Amino acid sequence: MSITLNWHDWLDLFGHFLSLSLMAIGGAVTTIPEMHRFLVIDQHWLTEAQFASSIAIAQTSPGPNTLYIALFGWNVGLNAGGYAQAILGMTLSMTGALLPSMLLTYYTARWCRKNRDQIGVRVFMQGMAPIVVALLLSIGWLLSTVSSPQGQGAENWPLWLLTAVTAAVTWKTKIHSLWMLMVGAILGVLMSL
Repeated sequence: MSITLNWHDWLDLFGHFLSLSLMAIGGAVTTIPEMHRFLVIDQHWLTEAQFASSIAIAQTSPGPNTLYIALFGWNVGLNAGGYAQAILGMTLSMTGALLPSMLLTYYTARWCRKNRDQIGVRVFMQGMAPIVVALLLSIGWLLSTVSSPQGQGAENWPLWLLTAVTAAVTWKTKIHSLWMLMVGAILGVLMSL
């Protein structure tokens, strides 16, 4: 895929990740549907395969969970012409995604720690839980439909069953998520044979 980006497009990339940073309630992963809309559907800077593989590579790699943002910027830059653009795309996307949320989190955490006994702070923390759960469900929906060649129909029942079982185990037990990730990987390999 080959695209042409001018300085305005690079600013759009930076600005979009900058705004998503402030919307990332529950972590950057909750904004994946919006990243998909912007990068794949609206701008056509990435293909569906590049988008899905960036997330898959980042999630299987050691290190921070937000590596997929760097890969999105890297792939946009590669599509725009080469390694210099890839480094620029990676730098703009990661800086835009991390800087505002980092500063906001730092100052908010200091304020919340100082005011943790106030009723408003406690109510806010309890009210955010359903929002985070809903955003994570939307990510699961997007990733399961994008990565599945069969689509969303009844023929895809093993994926839906695995998703439901994983959600129930997460909700009702204290089993570490790495164990579920390992079981999911093994089941994925077995289902692909």
